[in-house]
Amino acid sequence: MTDELVRYTCGAGVAQIVLARPAQANAVDLPTAHAFAAAVDRAADPEVRAVLVRGEGRRFCAGGDVTAMAAAPDRAAYLEELAGTLDLALQRLAALDKPVVAAVQGAVAGAGLALMLSCDVIVSAASTKFLMAYAEAGLTPDCGVSYLLPRAIGQQRALGLALTGRTLTAEEASAWGLINEVVDDAELGDRIHRLGERLAAGPAFALGRTKLLMRTGWSTSREQRGREEAHVIAAAVKTPEAATIIESFSRP
Repeated sequence: MTDELVRYTCGAGVAQIVLARPAQANAVDLPTAHAFAAAVDRAADPEVRAVLVRGEGRRFCAGGDVTAMAAAPDRAAYLEELAGTLDLALQRLAALDKPVVAAVQGAVAGAGLALMLSCDVIVSAASTKFLMAYAEAGLTPDCGVSYLLPRAIGQQRALGLALTGRTLTAEEASAWGLINEVVDDAELGDRIHRLGERLAAGPAFALGRTKLLMRTGWSTSREQRGREEAHVIAAAVKTPEAATIIESFSRP
């Protein structure tokens, strides 16, 4: 993995994936997409119980690197490879059987929205701005944005953001259900680490399977999901963590 582009660290069951191109607002070019994919694969380690995703510097992620696109000899081929590579990495991130927390600051734009929405809990600095930004470059959504955003905030709101170029404040994003929590800018680092530690200390099987049940519910029927829930909860009750918690209720 290229450490200069994406940093991966892990301690006490909490992995941290950091986009490390602050001078480019953590915009993603093809080498960065490959480095991010490698970091996600490392986070699949069973010893990892929670994952934090961050962007170094003033901004979380400005989406795709337009400068790299402009320099590509075949822009269409480059963009298709970039979008496909990053999208597969984001799908693997969303499918990890452990909670993934995003800490966002500054700006979240374009594919940065897809990265953010591929995480399970999103904590935002109060000054963060959220925007689509594709149309301003004459481009269309990629990396699952057209799938994820309407599911997060509703179709009409998503269309409004995509077509009008509207920018959301963190307060508006919270009211729309786009993010989970807003904190003062100076508190973001402490808050995200405390949340990661709390999730890592929780019941790993229950948290991981709950996340996957929630994320895959869009593609199953009500009847099928009920059967799957019954199967998973039966497996959960047999885990040592659940046994300890449940047995504590029977003690005088």
